[in-house]
Amino acid sequence: MAIEITEQMTVEAPMDVAWAFLTDVRRVASCMPGAEIVEEIDEKTYLGKAKVKLGAITTSYKGQVVFSEVDSNSRTMKLSGEGRETGGGTAKGSLDVQLAEAPGGGTEMRFDVRVDLTGKVMQMGRGMIKGVSAQLFKQFSANAQAQIAAAVADSPAPAPVAQDEALAVGSLLGRTLLQMIVDFFRRLFGRSSG
Repeated sequence: MAIEITEQMTVEAPMDVAWAFLTDVRRVASCMPGAEIVEEIDEKTYLGKAKVKLGAITTSYKGQVVFSEVDSNSRTMKLSGEGRETGGGTAKGSLDVQLAEAPGGGTEMRFDVRVDLTGKVMQMGRGMIKGVSAQLFKQFSANAQAQIAAAVADSPAPAPVAQDEALAVGSLLGRTLLQMIVDFFRRLFGRSSG
């Protein structure tokens, strides 16, 4: 199943600081609970792993990420990656990142993700996967904001998230379900009142 997701965040930092963060693969990986870079093959290719806990089931992925295009002049990059789930599923996709000066100051980051998934995770369905992805981006964004703010203040970066802990999606699923229910009733009452 192919899924496309677009997310944005604004950081209170000059573009050079935000770019330095995004091009440091280990710092970026530390902002996502359960993700870890395990080996650098060359300056553009990395091996990594990620654990995701879906209720009682823990799914682990191992794979490769390639910085296929990095343009420091235009502040854009493209990453491609693929991974294999220990249970046989796969994930293959790309990420386009673009930085721009934010209208109110700081730097705006845009992330365009395209991923094709197979395996156990597909039992969740497209809507649930997109909802969980949005919650995961919120966690990543909060961690990235803290890392970048520390760089701006020239202070030690916050401790990275423990790498041996699986990303617990149970509470994310709960929040996603709740949001889907709220959205459903908003649409329902919006239609009946209009």
